[in-house]
Amino acid sequence: MIIKSVTTTPIRIPLTCFFYNSENAGTKQEWNGRLSRVTPKRPSPILEYVLVHIETDEGISGIGEAPADIGFFGQTMEAIQVAIDDYLGPQLVGREPWDIPALMNHIDYRENSCAKSGIDLALHDLVGKAKGVSVAELLGGAKRTRIPVAIEIAGGSPDDMAAECVRYMQKNVKAFKPKIGSIPAQDADRLRAIRDAVGPDISIRADANRGYSPAEAIELCRLAEQYEVGLELLEQPCEAWDLPGMAEVRRAVNIPIEADESCFGPHDAEAVVRAGAADVLNIKIGKAGGLANAMQIAAIAEDAGLECVLGTGFGTGVKIAAKLQLAAAIKDFTGAVEFTELGLHGPLLQGDQDERLSLPLDEDGCLPVPEGPGLGVELDEEKVRDVTRPSQP
Repeated sequence: MIIKSVTTTPIRIPLTCFFYNSENAGTKQEWNGRLSRVTPKRPSPILEYVLVHIETDEGISGIGEAPADIGFFGQTMEAIQVAIDDYLGPQLVGREPWDIPALMNHIDYRENSCAKSGIDLALHDLVGKAKGVSVAELLGGAKRTRIPVAIEIAGGSPDDMAAECVRYMQKNVKAFKPKIGSIPAQDADRLRAIRDAVGPDISIRADANRGYSPAEAIELCRLAEQYEVGLELLEQPCEAWDLPGMAEVRRAVNIPIEADESCFGPHDAEAVVRAGAADVLNIKIGKAGGLANAMQIAAIAEDAGLECVLGTGFGTGVKIAAKLQLAAAIKDFTGAVEFTELGLHGPLLQGDQDERLSLPLDEDGCLPVPEGPGLGVELDEEKVRDVTRPSQP
């Protein structure tokens, strides 16, 4: 079987609800003489993705998806599409699809992790279908069939953030990751308000998004303990490059420290381990460059005695399915897997697949791992056409 073509479909999904849940969330705030970090975003709420289609000479095809996020990944939809259509995809045409690590190594340039992740997913979907096995089986075997779900809660007032958690609890969500990273005392008040609202049995992890100095991160952790918030993790408290600062925080506090922006691919993961900068490594398929690299990061964490979190990267049903397959195959991860996209737009899948991978969740707060070969899902082409970005004149 030979790869015949690698093509893309850019999609742009307007959001019916904005990710930020109160009027002042996500805006600039000043403290200690400096501005809080602001993620660049379009004036209107919208998410963008690039679907990847790989066709073979035997009629078997694979579907993948690359997230476009200038704020986190630094990669726009237009740049991802050009990278795949004009540079990466053509290098795979005429090759056999079976040895995915070798194919990904062939296109493993330093940048374009999102573009590579889309190709990686499509290759795994294709090979799984050709062999009649799930992607989880390709990755080493399915170890679980249901995956607990966590939702990110955007920054805002303590009451707004707590109310957002309660709203999701009504849809059977049992784990949350509030966004913090401003003034430690105010962030601790946010966490305390959330804990008071959700009760003792709900999982709470927090994401500082590089917003603290080491001293501020230590202050936040101590306040969280004083308020008995039950904070399970603090994600990326310091700048991505400040591994010594991360290590300082880790040594000073009892709350586990998680590396996200400090841990894109396997080489970053090894650097975090060497620096003693984190207890937990955050794996996102888009930033890792695909499932093959994601599994490498998980192996590095296991060898170092660290844990893993599978983080939010947004996505349609293709990406949701891929994350579920990864969660099924990985030996271990901590807490729930982040699926914030479930609260933002539909999966764009066919029939009951769309319903199974949507809110509300079942009472156990989990999503089922899709069954069947490959990723186990098929896109609804009519839904995709409705959100496909028109070709530029």
